[in-house]
Amino acid sequence: MATGARVVGTTMLVLVLGVGGYVAADAYDLAPGFVTLDPVPPDPAPFPTAPAAVEPPDVVPALGPVPDDAPVPASAPVDALVEDLVADERLGEGGAVGVVVADQLTGEVVAQHAADVPREPASTAKLVTAVAALGTLDPASTFTTSVVRGPGNQVVLVGGGDMMLAADEGDATVVNGRAGLGDLARAAAKQLKLVGLTEVTLRVDDTLFTGPRTSPGWDEGDLNLGYAAPVTPLAVKIAATKEGVEYPPRSPDPSMAAAEVFATRLTEAGVKVTGHATRGQAPSGATVLASVSSAPLQDVVHYFLESSDNTITEVVSRAVALDQGLPASFDGGTQAVLRAVTRLGADTTGATLADASGLAEGSLLTPTTLLDLVQLVSDPAHPELRSIAAGMPIGGLTGTLSDRYLTSDARGLVRAKTGSLSGVKGLAGSVLDSQGRQLTFVVLVKHAKETGPWGPRQAIDEFVTELHACGCRG
Repeated sequence: MATGARVVGTTMLVLVLGVGGYVAADAYDLAPGFVTLDPVPPDPAPFPTAPAAVEPPDVVPALGPVPDDAPVPASAPVDALVEDLVADERLGEGGAVGVVVADQLTGEVVAQHAADVPREPASTAKLVTAVAALGTLDPASTFTTSVVRGPGNQVVLVGGGDMMLAADEGDATVVNGRAGLGDLARAAAKQLKLVGLTEVTLRVDDTLFTGPRTSPGWDEGDLNLGYAAPVTPLAVKIAATKEGVEYPPRSPDPSMAAAEVFATRLTEAGVKVTGHATRGQAPSGATVLASVSSAPLQDVVHYFLESSDNTITEVVSRAVALDQGLPASFDGGTQAVLRAVTRLGADTTGATLADASGLAEGSLLTPTTLLDLVQLVSDPAHPELRSIAAGMPIGGLTGTLSDRYLTSDARGLVRAKTGSLSGVKGLAGSVLDSQGRQLTFVVLVKHAKETGPWGPRQAIDEFVTELHACGCRG
């Protein structure tokens, strides 16, 4: 019995000594465990702050919020302003005027004159194309230019509607020149070299658009002065042949001019192009070698609204036509954009479009139709159109209004689409009045060509300035 006790005691002693030894080893970090004699580590230092980093200041908007209690405009004072405009001598003898002013919030018409009479809209017609495009198409969609394999050693440059290609590298910060033909050529050359092709022939496929490339309603002088280019699904910088001028001369054949640039870039990339490019449709199901994409549609629409570019407006109208299964032509584009805005709720009674940009003579829109479009782009029920309101030129600051309202109290408070042809002036948009109420307006003027553009334009701008200054209380 004593022997058993001694065995148990000895065993326990061994265990205690063993455990104690392990604990000691753990304490001295000679064995794994949780015990340590090391000092407690200090608290970690705070997360470093960049030397120049500071808390951002509160954002102070340039304009305060529109007051909720801004008075509803009364008709009498606005009627008086409309009557003064209609009688303004600067419109010339026999001038015909259509005017409508409405409250943006309620949509109610405050004053009008001949608002339901169809008149030539000039470039205010671009609002039809803008609303049709962003009201029916994906604003993030792009125009794709691609290169595909043809038979033998042939490659085909396929136009997808981008008339704003850069001649070499694309620039992600711009709209006109977002995608580059040089980038496209280098990517295609890489693929061609992988299969041993270093010498090719080139075909250009510009069959996406159909019908005449220039509108029958365009004056030859408009083309010579660079106000528009032949509308094709492929061009470098809207077919401009000169840099740094507002209205540069345009290439008479934008597709072939782009093909020549692409051939040069492809040769520079190590794939020689023999002969001259020819026209022809790409084979069905052809292998795509490379592609580049334009700026998103929303940015393209902003571009033509701000710059009033006629050619790009026509391109966008063709995108609307293709979406509706119509020919990508002048006839298809005008039919498509009018159909689209009618479905969105605009009253298009009496509307006819000779083209989608307003450059051609013969288009007719009522001030009421244009007012409906201006109201739609600020309607909360149509958030897809809101960017149009933001993208229109701002008086005294941007786009085609950058040189107007410079000394007006309405500077920065007018957003509107301009319109100007020989004998025609128009403006359609919105202005904030002195009481903080936003008014929408349309003015279309038909005047004698001999009157010149400046008098009618000044009369319209003064009218809008007076709308801003008007408290609109009865």
